[in-house]
Amino acid sequence: MREQADETTHFGFESVRLDAKQGLVDRVFDTVADRYDVMNDVMSGGLHRAWKSALITALNLPRGVRRFDMLDVAGGTGDISFRALKRGGPGVHATLFDINHAMLEVGQARAEKQGFGDRVDVVQGNAESLPFEDRRFDAVTIAFGLRNVPRIDAALAEMRRVLKPGGRFFCLEFSTVDAPVLDRVYDLYSFHVIPRLGQAIAGDGEPYRYLVESIRRFPAPEDLAEKMRDAGFERVQWTPYTGGIAALHSGWRL
Repeated sequence: MREQADETTHFGFESVRLDAKQGLVDRVFDTVADRYDVMNDVMSGGLHRAWKSALITALNLPRGVRRFDMLDVAGGTGDISFRALKRGGPGVHATLFDINHAMLEVGQARAEKQGFGDRVDVVQGNAESLPFEDRRFDAVTIAFGLRNVPRIDAALAEMRRVLKPGGRFFCLEFSTVDAPVLDRVYDLYSFHVIPRLGQAIAGDGEPYRYLVESIRRFPAPEDLAEKMRDAGFERVQWTPYTGGIAALHSGWRL
């Protein structure tokens, strides 16, 4: 049997050792941390804002004082967490979780600036081994982060583990374009325009090139749905956005 360290995965289009991917991904996000929201605008043409709004609506957050605990995995700079806290009532509490210290530093600063310091816990760790007890959270979200996790199956199982029975998981991610003309336009934009914009914005186009390639390596919507079912989620469904450029998957722990 091969040692686990010799197993391979993909970093963009490059084949790498499974245990090496996380370090490579960390270096990408160290580079873009202070420009992450701009990066998302570049990657999505600004559409990520509408897609994130749809995720927050789907959370169906309570507006009163009833306690509602959400875990924002790969939450980085806190965009999903802060949107949820603004939409929900005073009982909504977010745990902002990410493996990358630079991203969390930006998120922590924004939490304090926006006055959410007492409603946000900032925790650093690995999505494949969440440092939380079973059945703790009412909802778990991950937005544009699952494709960067080396072991997606392990992360999905962990996110289900920490959900309360009756809790719901949401994954917003770039997906598979299913419109015949849009797919060609999107490929041209992704591989030729985005890295150049990254070079102009951040002085380095390589992180943006990786992010584009990572989208193409990510499972198709039906394949991700099957992985979620294998992890134990029920009532799995997904909604494509903008011709399939992105998709919102959801599943319940029943």
